[in-house]
Parts: sequence; structure tokens; C-alpha cells
Amino acid sequence: MAAIQPRVSVEYLEGATVVAFTDDKILEDTDVRALRESIEAVIEQAGRLHLVLDFRHVRFLSSAVLGLLIRVSKRVSEQGGQLKLANIHPGIYEVFKITRLTNIFDIYESVDSATQSFADHR
Repeated sequence: MAAIQPRVSVEYLEGATVVAFTDDKILEDTDVRALRESIEAVIEQAGRLHLVLDFRHVRFLSSAVLGLLIRVSKRVSEQGGQLKLANIHPGIYEVFKITRLTNIFDIYESVDSATQSFADHR
């Protein structure tokens, strides 16, 4: 049986929960479902949270991931938390710009700058 993809790691840094995607491609529906389940589990456990999604390894993603990110952002916001994205590959960032998702998401060059932004707004 194949491992569920995409794999994520969860880390707690400076009052933020960092979910790092470890796969370089998130393309298949099964990948997106597994990703949704992983992120929802983190949100459920944390309640109100400062969440950083680390895209360091991701080079390709499907449009379904963009929709998932919007839903995650809404859910985190409804719980009084904030979502930040970090380490987005230039090719993926270009898609965010074209689709104007850069107006919706706070995007940072590094996890450190994303976690620091939470401290700056306390």
C-alpha cells in the first residue's frame, strides 16, 4: 500500500504552528484530500492558532490546492487565528499573483519572517 501523500511535518515555533509540506508535487485529488485532512487535524487540535504553511519543498500544485488554501484561511480566521504562507516557489508565486491570491494571503519569504509577523502584531 502506498503512503498517503502529501506528507507534512508539524512544528511549533515562537507561538506559531508551522505545517511544512514535504512533497514537491501536490497534484492528485487524493493528495489534496490527504492535505486537507492533515491541516484540519492541526486546526482542530489547536483551536485559535497562528498557522504558517511552509511550501519550501513544493514546486507544483493543482488548482484544487488554491481552493483548499482559501477554505483553510477562512476556517482559521473564523476561529480567531491567522494564516501565513512561507517559502513559496517563484513559479507558484506567479500563479498567486495572476489569480490575485496575493491580495488574500500574507506571504513571506521564510518561516522565520512569517512567525515574526505574528509577534509584531500582538
